[in-house]
Amino acid sequence: MNSRRLQWLALLTVSLSFVLTGCGPSDTGDADTGDVDSDRPEIAFVSNGIADFWLIAKRGVEQAGEDLEVDVSFHTPQDTVVHQQQILKDLVTRGVDGISVSPIDPVNQAELLNEIASHTRLITNDSDAPDSNRILFVGIDNYKAGRMCGELVVEALPDGGKVMIFVGRMEQDNARGRRQGLIDELLGREYNPKNFDSPGQVLEGNGYTILGTLTDQFDFPKAKANVEDTLSRHPDIDGLIGLFAYNPPMILEALEQAGKLGAVKVIAFDEDFKTLEGIKQGTVHGTVVQDPYQYGYLSVELLKAIFAGDSSVVPENKYVEVPARHIRQDNVQPFWDDLKSKLGKTAEP
Repeated sequence: MNSRRLQWLALLTVSLSFVLTGCGPSDTGDADTGDVDSDRPEIAFVSNGIADFWLIAKRGVEQAGEDLEVDVSFHTPQDTVVHQQQILKDLVTRGVDGISVSPIDPVNQAELLNEIASHTRLITNDSDAPDSNRILFVGIDNYKAGRMCGELVVEALPDGGKVMIFVGRMEQDNARGRRQGLIDELLGREYNPKNFDSPGQVLEGNGYTILGTLTDQFDFPKAKANVEDTLSRHPDIDGLIGLFAYNPPMILEALEQAGKLGAVKVIAFDEDFKTLEGIKQGTVHGTVVQDPYQYGYLSVELLKAIFAGDSSVVPENKYVEVPARHIRQDNVQPFWDDLKSKLGKTAEP
């Protein structure tokens, strides 16, 4: 048994001890969005880090709480597995009726997630943990969405070129899926979500050279430094692809400081406001967007139904799809207007 596995088992043991002894919750940086009413179900939503993406999800959680008369809370870990684990076990100790979580490291968190699922109703959102005992997953097909991102790259660079991929962490199920879909689309491969290419290797085919995949572990300065290093090492690079919400804004900052804004194609994922602004200005070719608002809203709606004993809301494949979309210059404004209406924002990005 390797040392990492032993560390996870030790953490799981601590979690179990915590639940059984009924210790009080620690300061996890979570935020309640309403007073708890003992006559209503209490449902918690746990993100996988800090990003504007999750602020949109938070609004969906809040709106669902108001519409459906559910006590809701929203929790944001400080970008570490340990902190997310602490939040989850605190919620179990508190006795919440349901949890929707985007797992940071689903493989190594599987045992902990199973323990959580034995104490409350557990679903996943955004990034799945398919081998755990979660009831269902709410989100996009990340492999398919990755291929959609590849379509944008082909639009931006129809004659091929050198590109680099940037993503927060490869441990997450969503990161692996969308990255592989992107690679397979660019290289002209058949549709196969089971494919996997090592992040460190250079891949070539169909006119494209994928120089590698750089991760940052949700460290924004590191994310920007990765882009800066890429521009220094590969001054002839043609395209930069950001797969997590904050990656494209970091790409734009680095390009602007290097005097290459507009000279290198930027292809994005998610609906960060700076990304939308870049699409409007022409410095970002396009982005593939999810619907984090619906992740939040549907999580509350589904968990309330499951709490009430309605098993009909659980599909046979345990997957509730919220389709991804392409956003380009021709549809960015109506998309942004809709997003503003949900968030209550009036300023342009």
